[in-house]
Amino acid sequence: MKLRKGESLGVILFLAPALLLFVMFFIYPIFNVVGMSFFNWNGITDPVFSGFENYKDIFTDKVFIRSITNNVIWALAACCVQVPLALLMALILSRKPRFWQSFRTIYFLPQVISGIAIAMLWSAVFNSEFGMLNGLLKMLGLGKFATNWLGNPKTAFACVLIYGLFYIGYYMVIMMAGITNIDESYYEAAKVDGASPIQTAMHVTVPLIRYSVHTCITLAAIFGLRTFEQVYLLTNGGPANRTSLVVLYLYNQMRDNNYGGANASSVILIVVGAIVIVSIRKMFKFEED
Repeated sequence: MKLRKGESLGVILFLAPALLLFVMFFIYPIFNVVGMSFFNWNGITDPVFSGFENYKDIFTDKVFIRSITNNVIWALAACCVQVPLALLMALILSRKPRFWQSFRTIYFLPQVISGIAIAMLWSAVFNSEFGMLNGLLKMLGLGKFATNWLGNPKTAFACVLIYGLFYIGYYMVIMMAGITNIDESYYEAAKVDGASPIQTAMHVTVPLIRYSVHTCITLAAIFGLRTFEQVYLLTNGGPANRTSLVVLYLYNQMRDNNYGGANASSVILIVVGAIVIVSIRKMFKFEED
């Protein structure tokens, strides 16, 4: 529909404040980060142009390579474990079994609790001396498997990753909202055709909430790529940088006054994020309704 001249002016005026804020707080910072990634700068003296030296440094840094690898693993685990678990719980709770409202609240509860508090709780669980996990193993007669879970290079990343995968409530609520918008006539037709609850879920519910699933997978991948506080609080990237992530890596670069390297790391993270989002959109390419 073609807008009249006066209507076009009104649309522009309404969009201008949001567009201005978007440019100021998103577009300009991105261009500034990209520009400063080509300079050596300690945050005090004047920046010195260094070309691609910062990118060369980080790509030859084994810690950065491990960090980006861990981030990709985290994003894949979030998409392939968190979202399917959230979908399963949404499908079960949408049938409104007994106490379904209580279960919905319980699964969503971690989203409203401070991440720092939960990280401290998991730190206590994995504690090598007084941790609940080691205590449980000893109580079951499996004390030989007790270890310093967050200090052992073989188990540290897995423990931190498992901690992150328990946050399924956020995606569960999004998909439950999509399920509530499905017309009941679809379920009545499936019941008439003799479809079982599992068949109804797979062939009716899931296809009709595909946009919600797509949104959840995109969010899970993004959250996986920008994860920071869990790792910082539990292991600070250790032991031997086995749990390092890109955001933690660039944080350490800034702490060491290497702002050029931090900006270069940020650019790489932005590029990886863009590639992941485009790939997900391609994977979930829907026909126009």
